[in-house]
Amino acid sequence: MAVALTPAMLGQVVVSGLLAGALYAMVALGLALIFGVMRVINIAHGPMVMLGAYGTYFLWQATGVNPFLTLPVTMAALFVVGLALQRALVFRVVGAPELSSLLLTFGISIALVNLVQLAFTSNLRTVEYLTGSWIIGGLALSKPRFIAFLFAAGVTALAFAFLKFTRLGKAIRATSQSREVALVCGINVARIHLLTFGLASALAASGGALLAVIVAIQPEMGSVWTFKSFLVIVLGGAGNYPGALLGGLLLGLIEQLASLFLTTQLSEVVAYVLLVLVLLVRPTGLLGGRSA
Repeated sequence: MAVALTPAMLGQVVVSGLLAGALYAMVALGLALIFGVMRVINIAHGPMVMLGAYGTYFLWQATGVNPFLTLPVTMAALFVVGLALQRALVFRVVGAPELSSLLLTFGISIALVNLVQLAFTSNLRTVEYLTGSWIIGGLALSKPRFIAFLFAAGVTALAFAFLKFTRLGKAIRATSQSREVALVCGINVARIHLLTFGLASALAASGGALLAVIVAIQPEMGSVWTFKSFLVIVLGGAGNYPGALLGGLLLGLIEQLASLFLTTQLSEVVAYVLLVLVLLVRPTGLLGGRSA
């Protein structure tokens, strides 16, 4: 039966879409950074999200601290993990054919998931900290999603400010534009690659920390976020950082709109159909390719 889209329903779709899209954009920004700077396809990005979620869960369990306040700790921890992975493994496929990086990071992804399963089992875990919704102007704002939105918007804004205004951020953008010119200008490209992978891992960890308060945690949760992050950067343009923001918000809005008219199973298919359509119609994304 057809659903009549009333102004109230449309407003709820927009609100819910923005709340979800901010998380998508923040996580996908890390993936866009890695591809833009290193030309590496990082399949292990989703498992980094999962590790961030587990980090928040265990910090909350051990200390009882507000789980939203665990963000700096989980981001710092995954920044170090990202540095270690890049230094030990990922640097070997920088400059190699993209299939090489895809296979390597796919192997890292499998290893991380299996290590977590071995250490913590596949049991679902939840951070039962905040539930319910606020009703504002007839619109329902999920408490955990709204607070997660605020943190995600803040982290994303800080990431863009870092890239735009700091010396290191400008070096990252310069390396993204042209590795050769960056070398000529005296930029230590190997160091930029190392720090970029660490920063991207920290962004993924922040997404996991916020998700821990919203959904149940389990070792294979990252696979969905790997796909959605790729979809976001395909929507916005591979390596285009503002495009990651646009793509994340669009994906959130489209998913919420689809949920009004389709069953849960069919609404999940919309993302896959959208990916195919964008690749067919505009393979460079809505904002084009890499952008400084």
